Amino acid sequence: MNVLVNVLIFLALAVSMEYVAWFTHKYVMHGFLWVLHEDHHKPRHRGLQKNDLFAVFFSLVSFALIFPGLLYRVWPLASAGFGMTLYGVGYVLFHDVMFHRRIRGVRLKARGAYLQRIVRAHRLHHQTSGRKGGISFGFLYAPKQLPKARKA
Repeated sequence: MNVLVNVLIFLALAVSMEYVAWFTHKYVMHGFLWVLHEDHHKPRHRGLQKNDLFAVFFSLVSFALIFPGLLYRVWPLASAGFGMTLYGVGYVLFHDVMFHRRIRGVRLKARGAYLQRIVRAHRLHHQTSGRKGGISFGFLYAPKQLPKARKA
C-alpha cells in the first residue's frame, strides 16, 4: 500500500507541476519578476540567461524534498521531489532542447500531433516579446484549440 501511495504522489506532482509552471509563468515571470524573465523573450546569446534562475529555484525545491526524504526515509517527501524532477526533465527536453535549441548539437524534433501542438503554443507565446499580452503560458500542455495571438 505504501508503494502505491508513493507512486501516486510521484505522478500527482509530475502532473500538477504543469499548473504550478503555468501560474508561475503567467503571474510571476510575466508579473513582478519580469526583470528575470525578460531576457528569455529577447535572447541575445545562447548562454545562460537570468530566466534560468527559475529552473535553479525549482531544482532546489525538488532537492529540498528529495534529500531529507531519502535521508530520513520519508518516502512521500522523496516521491514528491522526484515527481517535480520528472516534470523538470520534461521541461528541459521540450523547452530548452527541442524548442529553443539551447544545447549545441542536440536536436529533438516535434514528432506527433501532441508535441507539434505544444511547439505551436510556445511559438505563439514568443510572438509577444513584452511583459503584457502573452498567451499560452503552459510548457508541457496546450489545448487542442489554441488562442489567437494578441498584440502587446
